[in-house]
Amino acid sequence: MNDRVLILASNSSARLAMLSAAGVPVEAMAPNVDEDALKAGLREQGVTARNLADALAEAKAVRLSRRVGPGLVLGADQVLALEDGTMLDKPSDPADAIAHLRRLSGKKHKLFSAAVIADQGLPVWRHIDVATLAVRPLSDDFIAQYVDSEWDHIRHCVGCYEIERKGAQMFSAISGSQFTIMGLPLLPVLDYLRIRAILPS
Repeated sequence: MNDRVLILASNSSARLAMLSAAGVPVEAMAPNVDEDALKAGLREQGVTARNLADALAEAKAVRLSRRVGPGLVLGADQVLALEDGTMLDKPSDPADAIAHLRRLSGKKHKLFSAAVIADQGLPVWRHIDVATLAVRPLSDDFIAQYVDSEWDHIRHCVGCYEIERKGAQMFSAISGSQFTIMGLPLLPVLDYLRIRAILPS
């Protein structure tokens, strides 16, 4: 593997696009991690949303790093937590997305975005960032129209929205980085890539 290229352990087109747009030499590969089984096991242990995001990101980075050998492999994950600590998963279908958005309507929630970089099968760097989002009260008509028009874009999003698209209409206030909301604490990642000479300083 080219040690001047970052390997993204993800099928996420949004994370790949963020890194590419920032000028990172990056390639994406599937980490082949059973996220659902890992997530279920960790939740049974009572882990917090923050630690769940971190553990999933590490699992992806380490699994793929062991496969590809020397070089930097980035794993990332995002977990959404309601004010009472309840965690929401990606929607299974449009009806599920509608139910999720009804739960978010008029309330605040947190997005925990974790990034872990592994080298030769071992985690060498990590960062977890959090954003707090206040959703305005949403009418049933707005939710139905939004899901109908945006389903193909939001089906892989834990919050059932993309802040960079029509999802921006849902919020009354946001605290935190837009990159974090989009699923990757990009600025800390770029800082570490400069330390490792993947990017110029």
